[in-house]
Parts: sequence; C-alpha cells; structure tokens
Amino acid sequence: MTEPVRILIVDDEPHIRSGLAKGLAKSGDVIDTAGDVNQALDKLERSEYQVVIADVRLPGDRDGLDLVSWIQQRCPETNTLVITAHGTVETAVDAMRRGAFDFITKPVDLNLIRQQVGRALDHGRLQSENRVLRDRLADAGAISEIIGNCTIMQELFQQLRQVADTDATVFIQGESGTGKELVARALHDLSSRSGGEFVAVNLGALPESLLESELFGHEKGSFTGASRQKPGCFEQARGGTLFLDEITEIPTKSQVDLLRVLETGQFQRVGGEALLSSDARIVSATNKDPLSLIDEGVFRDDLYYRLNIVPLVIPPLRKRRDDIPLLVEHFVQHFCQRHKRPAKQFTDDALEALVAASWPGNVRQLRNVVERLVVTHVGDRIDADSLPSELTVVPAVGSSQVQTLAEATESAEKEAIKVALVACGFHREQTARTLGVSVRTLHYKMSRYGLH
Repeated sequence: MTEPVRILIVDDEPHIRSGLAKGLAKSGDVIDTAGDVNQALDKLERSEYQVVIADVRLPGDRDGLDLVSWIQQRCPETNTLVITAHGTVETAVDAMRRGAFDFITKPVDLNLIRQQVGRALDHGRLQSENRVLRDRLADAGAISEIIGNCTIMQELFQQLRQVADTDATVFIQGESGTGKELVARALHDLSSRSGGEFVAVNLGALPESLLESELFGHEKGSFTGASRQKPGCFEQARGGTLFLDEITEIPTKSQVDLLRVLETGQFQRVGGEALLSSDARIVSATNKDPLSLIDEGVFRDDLYYRLNIVPLVIPPLRKRRDDIPLLVEHFVQHFCQRHKRPAKQFTDDALEALVAASWPGNVRQLRNVVERLVVTHVGDRIDADSLPSELTVVPAVGSSQVQTLAEATESAEKEAIKVALVACGFHREQTARTLGVSVRTLHYKMSRYGLH
C-alpha cells in the first residue's frame, strides 16, 4: 500500500487555507494548515510533508521566504510552492533561489495548484528513487559512470582501483558500446592526474593526412590550411591522460611515429624543429583482436607490447545480463531528469525481455533504447509490448537460454582450445600448431577465457 501524501498549507487567510485544503484533499491524503511561520515550523518538526504551499506575506517576524530557507536546510526532500501576489515576481525569484520548487501568482487558480502539486510530488518521488539508486550503486561498488554488480564487473572495478593511481600504460579491450572511454575516464578521475586534462582522440575517425597533426600538433604554414600554430593531443594532455581510442586503426607509418614517442617521450610538431616532451599517461583501446591483426601484418607487435603494459577487458552486455535491471533503472532516472519527464518504470515482463535480448550494441544500445522510451512512451509504466520491434529477444528454453551467435562462437572456441590443450599435454606451441593459430593468439585466447 502506498504511503499517504502529506501536504502543509501556510496562509494567514482562513478561507484560503480551508479552500485549498478542500480542493486538494484526496482519499487517504493528509492536508494540514498553518496561519504563520511559527505554526508551520511546529508542524514540520513533528511531521514529514511531501509538499508545502506557503504565501510569501505572513504575519510575525518571519515570512514565507524564511520558511523556504528553513525547509531547504532542514527538509531538503520537501518541495515548496510559493504563492505571491501580482507585482512581486522578484520576490518569487528570490524564493526559487532559496530552494522553492515553483511559485504561483494570485489570484489563486485551484486547477493550476493541483497541477503544480502533482509536478512537485513527481519530482519528490524521482528524488527519492534517485537516492535509493545511489545507495544501490554504492553497494554495487560503481566507479564514475560505470555500473555493474555482477562478479565480472566487480573484478574489473578492483583492477581499476589497483592500477588507477599509477602511470602505467593501460590497454583496454572490449566490443563497441561496452564503455571503453568510461573506463579510461575512470582511470583518469581516480588518479593523481585528475587535475590535468583528459584528452580523447578517436584514431579510427581521422584521415591519415591529419593524424600526425592531431597527435603532435603543427606550426603555422606547415601545410595548406595551417593558418596558425596548433598544439597536438600529446601537448594538451601534459600532466593528464591521453586516451587513444581505436588504436588498431592507425596506418603503419603512424604506428612507427607513435612508438617512437612512447619510447622517448619526445616529439616534434609537423613543420617544427623544436623537440617537445610530454608526460601524458597513455590509455588506448580497441574493439578488435590485436593479436590477429599482428598475425595479419597490419598492427606492429612492438607497438602492441609497448601499449599492453596493463590489459583491461570489458565484458559485453550478454556476459553480464544480471546487471541489466540496474542499468535500466539508472538510465530511466537519468533521462527522466534530463528530458523533464515524469517518473517512469519498466514492468517485470519488460525487464525480462530486456534481460533476454541479444544486445549487439551492448550498453550503448541499451542506453539508447531506454532514452527513446522515456521520451516517447505515454504513461508511467513501460511494458514488453512497448519495446522497439528491432530488439532481438532470445527466448528461454527450459532452464537455460538459447545462445546468440556470438555466444555460441565463443563457447565453441573456448571448448576447442580446452580440448586441444589436453590433447597436447598443455604444450602451448604444439597446441597453437594444432589449432592453426600463433602462440601469441593462443595466449590471448587463453587469457580471455580464463584458461590457465
């Protein structure tokens, strides 16, 4: 059973107090009234109210603005609506600065007050749910904006905390949409470099002709269109963190230049002669298998080993389905606030469908789906029939679920490696030859699947 709504009306005119009380009363709700600030404070000390409606002008040495300030300090979860006469908009603005939820001008319109009270109650519920969610996220050990309560995410959080406040170079691997930049930002925020710049560059989005200039900067006139001197990412990230996303996308020549900078800490702007230095911490990321790219000859092994000092692997969403309800709740709260929508909730059948979905786009796809539904869905409850039609849901069969193609491929690959390891007496070179892969690729796959 839901808790009754408690509303306090503070006005020195008895007919206004009684009129508002009758107009707002609903079955089970509690409507109290007070004629001045002292009476209101006495009631607030003894009871909790979701909404207080107060006139600005009240008898005695304290007025409605003083009451707003007191409520903001002592009862921050109580939302205050201020009633003000025409011509006192400045006073109403002052009340908003002190923490009032909104103001209503006289003459009082009962329908408007009902509407504003409804908005205040929705806002209060959202605040309460946010507080509960923050507590749950704290219990889950969430870092920055990364949310996860399952074992695999807790292990990732532990790795993050262990390596964050060092200068070690970190190599992040994970599918598109898993949150690689969030992990990189968390490394920065948890480190002693958090006061410096976090500079992110997507190497896969830059044409080869601009890559060197973007990374190392250029001098004025060094090429057509270089109308001024421009510092590169390595300069901008001095004392901070440089995040090189999609690192495996850069061409071979740029790989050589990058390796030289990583080894010496020095570089030159395009068209420049001065030797510059940077102590930026390097965090890189990819959504591909770097060892396969090394075998194909498109990614340098010496650059990989220079970047892969501390590897971090972010699991895809299908590997952490237990986290989906927590993620959904977080995104709902976030987007309801961002888009000024009333509180919404996914039904149990909708959550079950979301948990069972394939999610090829991972957390990013889930986030986008929730945002779309928060913005477009009419009503406060979102059921399974309201989910996007393009969402691929994996039906449950018996006590287990049908695997997605990616899951089936990973499962078969892991089993094949286990069988080959046993057959070859755990001799890794022989196992690699049997499987038709390099020893480096075998090591990577064993580490990925926890086969030690």
